[in-house]
Amino acid sequence: MRDGAHPKWAENRLGIDYLAVARELGPPVVPIIDTHAHIMGSRAAEVYGEVAETFGIERVYSQSRLAGAEEVRTVLDDRVRFIAFPDWGVGDPKAVHRGAYLDVMRRWHGEFGARCVKFWGGPALWDMAAVDGADPADVVPFDSPWRVKQAELACELGMMFMVHIADPDTWFASKWSDAARYRSKLEQYASLEVMVARYNDRPWIAAHMGGWPENLEFLDGLLGRHSNLYLDTSATKWMLRALSAHDRPVVRGFFERWRGRLLFGSDIVTTDEHLLANDSAHPRGRQATSEAEARQLYASRYASLRVMFETAYDGESPIADPDLAMLEPERFDAMSAPTLRGMSLSADDLRVLYRGAHESVVDTWARGEWRAADLS
Repeated sequence: MRDGAHPKWAENRLGIDYLAVARELGPPVVPIIDTHAHIMGSRAAEVYGEVAETFGIERVYSQSRLAGAEEVRTVLDDRVRFIAFPDWGVGDPKAVHRGAYLDVMRRWHGEFGARCVKFWGGPALWDMAAVDGADPADVVPFDSPWRVKQAELACELGMMFMVHIADPDTWFASKWSDAARYRSKLEQYASLEVMVARYNDRPWIAAHMGGWPENLEFLDGLLGRHSNLYLDTSATKWMLRALSAHDRPVVRGFFERWRGRLLFGSDIVTTDEHLLANDSAHPRGRQATSEAEARQLYASRYASLRVMFETAYDGESPIADPDLAMLEPERFDAMSAPTLRGMSLSADDLRVLYRGAHESVVDTWARGEWRAADLS
């Protein structure tokens, strides 16, 4: 991933052709299943589909907007499956993660065949769920009353679970540093462990490497305590920064030790606003302003993840990472990036990460054949 001739911008600091990186990498050892993405917009879904095919992505599990899920399904057809995801546009912000989610879950299950439900539990929910004087404690902890109601409905519908737990260490050292308000990072996990143990008859996928890729020792303990818990590798910038900060043998050892418990995910977000040259209201709409930029944006995630997992590359990440400036603004700016350190995972580890783990968890659950990992 050397400097190239393409224009340099935040999503491509090195000016490389990401699609050329795909050609250099060649086909993956197996067609990849992306367990975690957010595909939205009909035209953006078409662009995404082209990029996914180029990088060997055969199927994607999307947390889409409910109102736009049908158009995504029309474009991607059998290449997309859906994960039940809150409808942020229900009208009453207090209800998004509370009662309104029950009906949304039923729709995702009945209309789109979703067999997995997402519980979003980032620290920001302490503020979001307190709108109009509501008590956030009834929904933020994973074992809170509303979460239990939702979990019980998920069980009735035959669904498994995905969770967003915690946030990057950089965020806890900056915007979530008020532990009295947002709890410490470690405190985020107590209620999750209660629920994973309570509903141990089905899989739980903790997104973004369980929310703590900075602390592999903690994740060792978490996976060791719960045989029905799995992690995905989504949130590309976070994974590049956090996993590359560990020594290569440490990361390789973790992926080898937990082979079958780690699933590939990218967290790619697409929107038709990426294809427009205007000021976007979408929180990530300004990441791209044309179809060509959108293609490179989506490709940047798959290129960087495959380079990290498959090669011995050791150099700058091609994607700017604003988290660096959160802690050291005098040292980093908006175009700064961390080191990207390739793991050179074995072919066997790649086969399981890219596909085998997903098939043994998500696909077997959908067929009613899943069994928890044997940790004896």
